Amino acid sequence: MDKRPARRPVNPLRRLSGERWEAMEPTWRDARPGIIHAALERAKARPSGNWFVVGASREIRAGTPFGTTVAGVELVAWRAPSGELHAGPGACPHLGADLSTATQSGCELICRWHGLSLGPSGRAGWRTLPAHDDGVLAWVRLDAVGGEEPTDAPILPVRPEHTESLVAVATMVGTCEPDDVVANRLDPWHGAWFHPHSFADLRVDSAPGRTADEDSDHFDLHVAFRVSRNYGVPVEARFTCPDPRTVVMHITRGEGAGSVVETHATPLAPHPDGRARTQVTEAVVAHSDRSGFVHARRAQPLVRPLIEWAAKRLWVDDIEYAERLYQQRLRRM
Repeated sequence: MDKRPARRPVNPLRRLSGERWEAMEPTWRDARPGIIHAALERAKARPSGNWFVVGASREIRAGTPFGTTVAGVELVAWRAPSGELHAGPGACPHLGADLSTATQSGCELICRWHGLSLGPSGRAGWRTLPAHDDGVLAWVRLDAVGGEEPTDAPILPVRPEHTESLVAVATMVGTCEPDDVVANRLDPWHGAWFHPHSFADLRVDSAPGRTADEDSDHFDLHVAFRVSRNYGVPVEARFTCPDPRTVVMHITRGEGAGSVVETHATPLAPHPDGRARTQVTEAVVAHSDRSGFVHARRAQPLVRPLIEWAAKRLWVDDIEYAERLYQQRLRRM
């Protein structure tokens, strides 16, 4: 018996089935609300260490303070000249000026209202917050918000080394809660129906039961990423939740095996009328052992915007999905 590994085809493109959208096999019987809800509840029960994604690592540049609000907490993030990430309250402790408008000098932020300098060591009434940069995403730890046992670093999924990968990060904001974003991703059955422009020939091979254990708590599927009307790149993928606000798609077989797409949901400040707002941060960490992949990495400044455009195109639909879930829940309250 020949035990040599199968040779990978030179061209990953495959002709799609050509099945018309309206003729596809309906998936509503398999996409049972109880299965999705149970998977969501298990995800919510996992620890986060009180860490929240702020945004893409590259968004926070040395010399330019970055302002945001996470779970109603106004924050400012900045980098030391060495590149180290820092974060702290977004309001100056003197009279409340917006520190995202501060001028940075070395490691210090200098408030533009009265010149108060604030840095990593903090001062009375203003203490910095734990921050973490994993090379792809920037994180902040909010113990008062999370209310869990804190961890030294975020609970990250297994992913390729970012320095050897093609990395793209897209962010969108929706009127919904993080649960709605996670629930969207825990419904792989909607992929080819709701996103026919991006996915084809999708089949969910296995889904966790309502009482799944850690070893079986995942969704496995076959799907083709559509390149044109008639051609796509077929892969096998697995969806898991490493923490309450993250869903990860691992490419387990096919082109780009080992690559991941991480979807992170971060609560923001609510709308003035109290409705929730959530930031979706989708990080693609693509890797391939093909010899030509090195050229794609070199062209990362050109390729990254295309990947981010594709992610945002999907989330135009999926934000609608998540917002609808949120609206339905509000009506039942």
